[in-house]
Amino acid sequence: MHVSALKSKAMKKQDFLFILGVAVVLLPFFVSEPVCHWYHSFNAGHGMVMSFFKFAILSTLGEVIGLRISSGVYVRKGFGILPRMLVWGILGMGINVAMIIFSNGTPVVLQYLGMQDAVGIFHSDGLSWEKVLVAFAVSVAMNTFFAPVFMTLHKITDIHIIENGGTLAGFFRPIKMREIMMKLNWGVLWGFVFKKTIPLFWFPAHTITFLLPGNMRVLCAALLGVILGVLLAVGARKN
Repeated sequence: MHVSALKSKAMKKQDFLFILGVAVVLLPFFVSEPVCHWYHSFNAGHGMVMSFFKFAILSTLGEVIGLRISSGVYVRKGFGILPRMLVWGILGMGINVAMIIFSNGTPVVLQYLGMQDAVGIFHSDGLSWEKVLVAFAVSVAMNTFFAPVFMTLHKITDIHIIENGGTLAGFFRPIKMREIMMKLNWGVLWGFVFKKTIPLFWFPAHTITFLLPGNMRVLCAALLGVILGVLLAVGARKN
């Protein structure tokens, strides 16, 4: 009982230090005007670079939280923080490109299908049911055509990182694509990740994302990566 109490106390201390560290890193972006101004200025001029860092930091943070949920620790040997940050950064740039493609292309398709001025409605400043409908269509299109490929690729790199000891040098070894794809638990990937999280979470979550101003969408998507880390932890437990 005494050992259990000490272990619980140690975990609570780790949780407190983790939350404090995250707050110290992120708080200046909300309370410091010069830092906030620098962020908006750099984000406007270097969108792809900022996409890399937003996802590298925030989505990896989500995976760390997911590890805490699934195994009780924030970091363990072979987890590979740096390779995961690199993967998320690259995937983040891909997500930025996908958001640009689908947010511009889907309204055009809606107009082609008969919705009058779908492009103008989507890019208008106000909020209306028509705009929500277009944003939902953008979210459905992106998460139907892009998300499954993205999620599968992420799972493949995740396994590759673990199998190579979580090191950067190991990450740059050739990915054994065929062998890893045969190891994937397609039951969980389809039955939980695709079938449940995409329609029940990502459709509505990205609808809200696409209702935000353009310069806020990638940041919102990166913040959703924190939630993705939790969902991956749940999927790991199902696995």
